Amino acid sequence: MSLSFDVEPDAPPYLNTLRGVDEGLPRLLDLLDELRVRATFFFDAKVAEGRERLVKEVVDRGHELGSHGYGHVRLDRVSREEALSLIDRSLRTLRRFSEVVSFRAPNLKLPWPLLKDLVTLGVEVDSSVASYKPPFVRQPFCDGNLLRVPVSVTSSVLRVPYSHELLRLTPRSNYIVLFAHPWEFVKLRHWRPDIWLWTGPGLYLKLKNIVKAYVKQGYDVITIREARGLVIRCGDGEA
Repeated sequence: MSLSFDVEPDAPPYLNTLRGVDEGLPRLLDLLDELRVRATFFFDAKVAEGRERLVKEVVDRGHELGSHGYGHVRLDRVSREEALSLIDRSLRTLRRFSEVVSFRAPNLKLPWPLLKDLVTLGVEVDSSVASYKPPFVRQPFCDGNLLRVPVSVTSSVLRVPYSHELLRLTPRSNYIVLFAHPWEFVKLRHWRPDIWLWTGPGLYLKLKNIVKAYVKQGYDVITIREARGLVIRCGDGEA
C-alpha cells in the first residue's frame, strides 16, 4: 500500500489559506516517523516556492516528492499548451529539491493527450486515476511507457466516522493507495459542510489506526514510485 498527500492550499478553489501546509504537514511528518513508514507528497509547486523549508524537510525525512501541478490549476480547463507549461514549471521547480518522477493532476483531472507529454518530461508514474470512477481500475497498469497508479478511495472517506471499519469493506487488491490533504488535518470553517465536516486533528489518530490495520494484514507501505516494481516495466510488456 502507499500513503500519498496532495500538498496544496486549503480546500482549493474555495480557500486560499495554507493552514494545512503550515500546521497539518509538520504533524503528518511526525506521525509518519512514529509509524516508521514513508509516503509520497505531491506538492503544488507554487506552494513549494513559498515553503521551501517544508519541502526540504519532506525530502530529508526520506519521503518521495511528487508533482501536483502549479497553482492547482485544473488541466482539463486550459489548453494543452498551457497545461504542458504548468506541468513543466512544476517539475522544474520541484526538481531543485529532489528527483521527481511521480505526478498527480489537480482534482485527478488529466486529459489523455498529456500522458505522452508526461513521459517526455521524465515522469514515470501518474496517479491521476481513481479506482472508484469508471472504468474502476484497481491495480497499477501501463499506458505506453507510463505507469498509472489508481487511488483506491476518495480522501473524504478517511474523514467520516468509523472510517477504519468502512475501509475494511472496500474491495481488496494487491496494492492500495490512500490519499489525503494536509488541510484535512486542521479544523476548517466554511459555508460548505463537505469541506469542513470532520476535518481536524482527530484525523491523525484515524490515519494511524488505518495504517496499523493494513500493516497487520500483511501490507507493506511503499512510495508511489516504488509501485513500478509491482508490474512489468512499462514499455517492455503487458501489465
